[in-house]
Amino acid sequence: MATTIPISSSSSRLIFRPLPKTLNLALFSRHTPPKAPPFTLLVRALSGAAVSAAVAAAPATEIIDNKVLKPQWKAAIDFKWIRDNKEAVAINIKNRNLNANLDLVLELYDKMLNLQKEVERLRSERNTVANKMKGKLEPSERQKLIEAGKNLKEELATLEEDLINLRDEVQLEAQCIPNMTHPDVPVGGEDNSKLRNMVGNRREFDFPVKDHVQIGKELDLFDFDAAAEVSGSKFYYLKNEAVMLEMALVNWTLTEVMKRGFTPLTTPEIVRSSVVEKCGFQPRGENTQYVAFSHCFRTEAGAAGTATRGLYRVHQFSKVEMFVLCRPEDSDNYHEELIKIEDLFSSLGVHYKTIDMATGDLGAPAYRKFDVEAWMPGLERYGEISSASNCTDYQSRRLGIRYRPSELPTTNSKKGKASSAATKFVHTLNATACAVPRMLVCLLENFQQEDGSVIIPNPLRPFVGGIERISAKSK
Repeated sequence: MATTIPISSSSSRLIFRPLPKTLNLALFSRHTPPKAPPFTLLVRALSGAAVSAAVAAAPATEIIDNKVLKPQWKAAIDFKWIRDNKEAVAINIKNRNLNANLDLVLELYDKMLNLQKEVERLRSERNTVANKMKGKLEPSERQKLIEAGKNLKEELATLEEDLINLRDEVQLEAQCIPNMTHPDVPVGGEDNSKLRNMVGNRREFDFPVKDHVQIGKELDLFDFDAAAEVSGSKFYYLKNEAVMLEMALVNWTLTEVMKRGFTPLTTPEIVRSSVVEKCGFQPRGENTQYVAFSHCFRTEAGAAGTATRGLYRVHQFSKVEMFVLCRPEDSDNYHEELIKIEDLFSSLGVHYKTIDMATGDLGAPAYRKFDVEAWMPGLERYGEISSASNCTDYQSRRLGIRYRPSELPTTNSKKGKASSAATKFVHTLNATACAVPRMLVCLLENFQQEDGSVIIPNPLRPFVGGIERISAKSK
């Protein structure tokens, strides 16, 4: 007699098909009740480049009837610095192949400054009129002042509205300007990226090499067809030892990075867009390091082909991400520390290389980015398994993340009171410690054996119940 598993409307992983015999399933998932939310949502976990992903996912403007009204969030952009360093900013935009309109930003900024001066002049004139009204005046003189005050009020209302609109316009245009670039970053596209180092050697096989898709099919590790029926292409079910490997990779990675001083977090996978706009805070403690596990969602999974087939590029994946909030003077050192996560890959016996990415591959937030690419013999190429970015204050200016320096307070000579040091924007950095699907690809392809089995690397064995090898299931 066939058994049907009922659909749970709150489940994030579903099976709904007639099944022969009894089926026992153990699922790990997060559940989201399908209620109409009373707030705007970003369906994106705050991991990866945690804050940057959220900012990128958030709509930059509020749009009604196709008319841009105002930004949904405002960055603390240093327009004066941009104006004073126009040539360097223009070169940086060109090197990154981005479409920011610097000339328009500066034109709008100058207009905004001029309009602001005019508004301030009219406000001063209005105050002068108001002060004159306090004295003893002839009726005719008072009437003239009343008329002047009325005219100033109307003119100010118009100009103040124009100023608000102009501020919004310059903000929207300026948000397209990317972060500046570290002077050592190579200029150009992907081909201009610079090799930093290479660890280990490619494994030599004396038998035909399989890719992870074939290995997974033969060892019953994933099911792409069933996932496509439920969720669409580029989704997948992990099965059997692949599930254990996912959990092992996550737990092993968390264990290792916690030894390096990171505080573990799990994050919501649905967040209010208003939280992204308003999540500023003022830490007063030491530099802060977090490591988070979450599911991540990618809208564009790449074109079909061997380069993106299987688990390599998918719509949903889990990963462990490291995130650092630090003082500006410490961010370069932390960036070097983050890339040392490559030691984890070395301990697994993986051959990889680290690359200093060229300007054309930095995107907007990164000041400098190092990628780690592992050799994947089934795909016959290197594939990115980790990335470490220093975003300086690009994200914190958008998210309002400040800190108060610990310097001694200064004394206000006029009032004789001590004043604390002014707040500064923190620097943010992020690095992937383990992107699970890419690591599964890497491990399955590199540790495949001639008999079709796959050896599990020693560091992961305690996290999979001591299993040393994944073998074909008996029929």
